[in-house]
Amino acid sequence: MASKDTFEFKAEIRQLLDILVHSLYTNKEIFLRELVSNASDALDKYRHSTGHSAEASEEGPDLEIRIRPDKDAKTLTIEDTGVGMTRDEIIANIGTIAHSGSATFMRELAEAKDKSENAVADLIGRFGVGFYSVYMVADEVRLTTRSHTGGPALVWTSDGKGSYEIEEAGDDAPARGTRIEIRLKPDLADQFTDPATLKRIIKTHSNFVRYPIFVDEDRVNTVSALWREPKFQIKPEQYNEFYTFLTYDQAEPLSVVHQSVDAPVQFNALVFIPATGNGFLPLERDNWGLDLYVRRVLIQRQNKELLPEYLSFVKGVVDTEDLPLNISRETLQDNLLLGKIRSTLTKHVLGELEKLAKENEEKYFLFWDAHSEIFKGGYQDFGNRDRFAGLVRFNSSVHEDHLELTGLDGYIERAKEGQKEIYYLYGPSREACKLSPHAEIFRKKGVEVLYLYEPIDEFIMDAVREYKEFKLVSAEHADSAQLDKFEDAEAESKAERLTADQEAALPGVLGRIKDALGDRVTDVRASKRLSDSPVCLVNPDGHVTSSMDKIMRVMTKDTSIPKKALEVNPDHALVRNLIEIYKKDRKDPFIAQAAEQLYESALLLEGYLSDPHALVGRIQTLLTDASGWYEQSKGKVED
Repeated sequence: MASKDTFEFKAEIRQLLDILVHSLYTNKEIFLRELVSNASDALDKYRHSTGHSAEASEEGPDLEIRIRPDKDAKTLTIEDTGVGMTRDEIIANIGTIAHSGSATFMRELAEAKDKSENAVADLIGRFGVGFYSVYMVADEVRLTTRSHTGGPALVWTSDGKGSYEIEEAGDDAPARGTRIEIRLKPDLADQFTDPATLKRIIKTHSNFVRYPIFVDEDRVNTVSALWREPKFQIKPEQYNEFYTFLTYDQAEPLSVVHQSVDAPVQFNALVFIPATGNGFLPLERDNWGLDLYVRRVLIQRQNKELLPEYLSFVKGVVDTEDLPLNISRETLQDNLLLGKIRSTLTKHVLGELEKLAKENEEKYFLFWDAHSEIFKGGYQDFGNRDRFAGLVRFNSSVHEDHLELTGLDGYIERAKEGQKEIYYLYGPSREACKLSPHAEIFRKKGVEVLYLYEPIDEFIMDAVREYKEFKLVSAEHADSAQLDKFEDAEAESKAERLTADQEAALPGVLGRIKDALGDRVTDVRASKRLSDSPVCLVNPDGHVTSSMDKIMRVMTKDTSIPKKALEVNPDHALVRNLIEIYKKDRKDPFIAQAAEQLYESALLLEGYLSDPHALVGRIQTLLTDASGWYEQSKGKVED
């Protein structure tokens, strides 16, 4: 064996080694990820070389990575059959920081020391020094390597304290590739010579490395990186198996999105739309995100920057070539490449949902039932507003029950000729919507109304506002002139027109009602929208719906009752009776009593009546009086 040559590390490497040797960094297992990643890169280079160079030999050992722990000797050996290194390559690759960037590295290293112990480790790998993470666990490292281009095998040795030695290797050198023998620190030897621990680390960080990884004689990475395979070669059962491996969900996913993208950023993605969801359960609220890989090496589990939160039900992985290993979490959050991946992947997922809605309505409704609670949050995604709007579903007045759903496109297909509005109405239930006074004119004209049952539906309508040249309009704010142009859809028994005396008395009745209610209402006027109800409340500004107003009041803790206009239906029998009472006695107290009852009944329907005691008491009084009149009239008939 030739004599040893001793070299001093560059100044920045010595400082890095000092930090790592004395580091309190808790996630020391990261060193194994780095060494396996380096071994995988060496194997990739060998494959590339043999595929493009006529001089490269195709003979030799299989492309693989082997890890051998020795508990008694307190050592750990990691060996690959990749390209190996020449003497010059050892000095260039291990003696400096990625051949350049030393000043930048040292500056960021100094800043990292001032921030946190994790920030120090985040720099490892970004500057090509992932190999040195081994000194978090090693007292000494012996690296034996033989280049695939020929030449002698060499041994590199260092205790990480400032210098390293290079000498020619003996007969036990590998035929090709690199072997790293680690003499572990005594307090870490038991941990990192335990095969079960090593297998767990590999499964966590390096499970999808393309080359076989063995711990002793057991292959650890048995699941292939399916997202890297051509789609046409993958069978549905392979997707299902991978989904189960990834999520532990035994049910098949509803849909699969498998994409290989070259621009604007290069990445592969394999994501799934599950058949079941967790909604916003408190324990599951933060349990989402895609696993982010760089060249098959796990960088971060549940990365929340790859998809917007309203698609948080999506499970899967993203793998990119364009990010450095060990990029910090802080840097990930602001990384422009992740932003481009997010934008592109979001469009692919929405496209898959559009395809599902068009080609398999039954499956789409399964998706909606499982994930609509989360998906509805997409109203904030203004960049994909129209695509989102086309995917939301609602119950409708044309349906038989609350289980049937329709989208905005379905509404447009059924719209009347000349109709350019999509009407909607909020209510706590289908029955509430059907019985709402605001729905009466639409029922009369045969115009469809979408029923909204959840507060977030209001935010959706407010955010979308217009879809395919159709304006989204609340039934409360519908322009009666727009609806009058449509013929009545159902025959109805129209009330006789008011007589001249009744017409003359109507403004007085409305005035008495306004006097009785005072400033609790902004106006009392005759209604053109009512057919079955005697009265309804209408927002004076015509912009904010009652349901949205209630949401805003809850947010601002405003418990007051809003002032609205009271519309009165002159054709209702009760109102006509009030007209006759007024004609006989303009000051009859029953008119004021009826005004109070009608107003509070309208408040009750709108959801504003917080104290029903007066309403109930008034009803009981009216029933008592009415029953007496009824008994008297019945007695007269019998006589």
